Amino acid sequence: MNPYSEEMNAIREGVQALCAEFGNQYWREIDEAKAFPEKFVNAFTDAGWLAAMIPEEYGGSGLGLAEASVILEEVNRCGGNSGTVHGQMYNMFTLLRHGSEEQKQQYLPKIAAGKLRLQSMAVTEPSAGTDTTKIKTTAVRKGDKYVINGQKVWISRVQHSDLMILLARTTPLNEVKRKADGMSIFIVDIAEAQKNGLTVQPISNMVNHETNELFFDNLEIPAENLIGEEGKGFRYILDGLNAERALIAAECIGDGRWFVEKAASYANERVVFDRPIGKNQGVQFPIAEAHIEIEAADLMRWRACDEYDNGKNAGASANMAKYLAAKASWEAANACLQTHGGFGFACEYDVERKFRETRLYQVAPISTNLILSYVAEHLLGLPRSF
Repeated sequence: MNPYSEEMNAIREGVQALCAEFGNQYWREIDEAKAFPEKFVNAFTDAGWLAAMIPEEYGGSGLGLAEASVILEEVNRCGGNSGTVHGQMYNMFTLLRHGSEEQKQQYLPKIAAGKLRLQSMAVTEPSAGTDTTKIKTTAVRKGDKYVINGQKVWISRVQHSDLMILLARTTPLNEVKRKADGMSIFIVDIAEAQKNGLTVQPISNMVNHETNELFFDNLEIPAENLIGEEGKGFRYILDGLNAERALIAAECIGDGRWFVEKAASYANERVVFDRPIGKNQGVQFPIAEAHIEIEAADLMRWRACDEYDNGKNAGASANMAKYLAAKASWEAANACLQTHGGFGFACEYDVERKFRETRLYQVAPISTNLILSYVAEHLLGLPRSF
């Protein structure tokens, strides 16, 4: 895999061209209004970028995780927020790898054509957090339907998605041998669900990121909406979560490069005491350090993508890529804000907006502490800490 091949460069140039139509002023106004960037998402969809990973036989481009990561990286590097579209990229893996042929035929061509959006994945719950095996949402088989009851939290883009991947317990925790067993995944028609048992409650937050709390009250969904085998949903969903971590790493790398370029440009232009502030090593060094760390995180991103696209277990690399990139982008954000001084807090410079956006990835979609625990246990052989 060559990150700088003609194909990769063509992808970068294509995304950059589209993003040029949605400049800083557009994203600033969207952020101020706490609105969803519908025009951008529609243009992004119409250009085929969200269908990049769908196989050609279903109407997509048949590209891999590496190419998808470049697409999302460039959105952030251009000053946008790919958090508004990334869900469809990684949610796709669950359906692609574990869905039946009938499910793929039913949904993928419409998703590729932009007629359906698969932007939401409902996993997290208030009382379980990152301990997914403790989820309490249940799915009980009754004839040709499953009845869903429970609650989810921090579920993104529900109000701007047609379909949702849902994880629920089909066998009680006290009846399974392994706590990861007994969970199943379903594909849910959101509009139909809201008519008969799904309530969506928006959560206001510090980032303009559309996220929600969901309540399921005897929601009935067709049994045919079960993806794969009943009880194996946790294993299935890990495929999507590992892809998610690699893609989030790419987004953070895009953010980091935006911060570094923004800081270097301002340091060259801003004159204090009759000299550009970029002449001062106290200004230079944090920017240079941020650049180095972004480049190092990028290498782990490519390793994770290469493993994933070649059918290898990418869990460790994806986790480490996400950790390194999120840390590097946050440090780049701090360097950029410090370089701008007071102007870094002014909305018109966009630094404070991107500063808030990239801070999210220290916490989600998996916290840095959980990644450290994973590495300690699975790579270093240390005792499990929880």
